Amino acid sequence: MLEMIRRGAVATTVAMGLSAGLLSLPASAQSVPESTDPIKIALFDWTSVNINATILAQILKAQGYNVELVTSDYLSSLQTGLQTGDLTIGMEFWDTTAGEAMAAADASGKTERLGALGPKAKEEWWYPLYMKEKCPGLPNWEALKDPACAEAFSTPETAPKGRYVGGPVTWEGFDDERVEALGLPFEVIHAGTDAAMFAELESAYQRKAPVMLWVYSPHWAPAKYEGEWVEFPEYSKECYEDPSVGVNPDMAYDCGKPFGEIWKYAWAGMKDKWPVAHKIATNYSISADDLNALSGQVDLDGKSIEDAAAGWIEANKDKIASWAQ
Repeated sequence: MLEMIRRGAVATTVAMGLSAGLLSLPASAQSVPESTDPIKIALFDWTSVNINATILAQILKAQGYNVELVTSDYLSSLQTGLQTGDLTIGMEFWDTTAGEAMAAADASGKTERLGALGPKAKEEWWYPLYMKEKCPGLPNWEALKDPACAEAFSTPETAPKGRYVGGPVTWEGFDDERVEALGLPFEVIHAGTDAAMFAELESAYQRKAPVMLWVYSPHWAPAKYEGEWVEFPEYSKECYEDPSVGVNPDMAYDCGKPFGEIWKYAWAGMKDKWPVAHKIATNYSISADDLNALSGQVDLDGKSIEDAAAGWIEANKDKIASWAQ
């Protein structure tokens, strides 16, 4: 699975193999490309964002643009690459994890928020339903404070504490802070990659072994596996910033993760340098169902990201043609 993600992420200049006639822009947009400089689209360390990046790259490549897919760091891309123009577009910035970084990027005036991608973002602690028998108070987060419940989620390395598999450290998410603020007898173990995290879920689920981990949507996992998200105290901005707000009067992050939109971002100079490509990227949208299905094709069925992207483009040519109008 990791190799499939890497295969879609390591290339810089991409030859997508689409003919220029596959997607036809309206007559008013036939002056493209406005510049032969490369449009650089960011790749991050999870499947759906790389699918979206590849779809957009294939669309722009078919119009004659010079396109590069560039492996980048999720949050620092907002702080550096998209502000300097070393990156042109990032396709997925989630309200759940990138809220602070997006606010800082907006304040800089050097980036542009291109609008919402379409699907709503949800990220939270998740467990298979078979674990509920061993911790019957779930999904209420307070059940996790019971030592017996925590031990049910433990491994030999963490016992008697429960084990929570968090996302890669680059995703942040404040899980370590949440455990401390809520007094949870759990140890946070950060997965090295998105692929490793879901490989662990697959292995545990097949064996009915204990597992608690970070699961997000849109993604194929909530559809494939039967489970629930833990219900933490409701997120608020104040909960993250003011220790006096929330169930623990002395510590911040004593609440759940935020929910919200998934946003597209561009370097602020894109609209002047490549106005038609900018319009296409601004209008780009995809449904949660489509994105879940495409992620499953790649991660579960072994299809390449390039082939999955090309299949979606073929099925949505009319919709895509309207994006340049």
